[in-house]
Amino acid sequence: MTDPLHTDLLELAQEAARRAGALLRDGRPADLAVAATKSSPIDVVTEMDIAAEKMITGLIAERRPDDGILGEEGAATEGTSGVRWVIDPLDGTVNYLYGLPTWAVSIAAEQDGETVVGVVAAPMRGETFHAVRGRGAWATGAWDGERSLACRPAPPLDHALVSTGFNYVADVRAHQADVAQRLIPLLRDIRRGGSAAVDLCDVAAGRLDGYYERGLHPWDLAAGDLIAREAGALTGGRPGERPSGDLAVAATPGVFEPLQRVLEDFGAWHD
Repeated sequence: MTDPLHTDLLELAQEAARRAGALLRDGRPADLAVAATKSSPIDVVTEMDIAAEKMITGLIAERRPDDGILGEEGAATEGTSGVRWVIDPLDGTVNYLYGLPTWAVSIAAEQDGETVVGVVAAPMRGETFHAVRGRGAWATGAWDGERSLACRPAPPLDHALVSTGFNYVADVRAHQADVAQRLIPLLRDIRRGGSAAVDLCDVAAGRLDGYYERGLHPWDLAAGDLIAREAGALTGGRPGERPSGDLAVAATPGVFEPLQRVLEDFGAWHD
């Protein structure tokens, strides 16, 4: 049964992602400056990042003033409606700063603590992914209309193409590189795209067999995790746990468990 509230939340998320994506795509200044820093000087916050979050939160506050908001760039309100928005206005900031195309606007809506809507817009790829809990995952792009998403049939682990990401804190990144070095011989290959939201959607679209990363935040994961699950992928963290900052894993069934087990054996979740 279709929930009208979830439909309304989806439509608002799509509109907000479309507007923010257009702002980021069309408004990127040639002399893009660093407005502040995040966890290290390498991990930058751009002026456009902040502007995109203000656009998204302003639209949500106008349409649904009683909802809570959690945004990467500092937006945080509790709300009273039972709905909370989890927003990454620009996932893949460094890609955006350098003019690389793999960046996205990620917007999720939670109801009573569970993610029910996820939208990831990747303007430079011309694609938008979305999911509503229980209704599958979908995408629009260069093709006509909406396309239903389904993760790939599971290959053996040694034939799996897996993506990952690296932290901007040097000692954490060094440990992640060690894990990747040990993992590469067990896989077909590893990719590093630079946007967790896009990687999760690429698992959903069958472009990757799996993805893992340590150090993610709720706004990195919320929308893409739902989209991947609604496309048939399995997601989690350490064995028996949900995705978290310790570890996030998403993969087609059959790849998920062996990949998660190897990452646990390699201590991917700690220094």
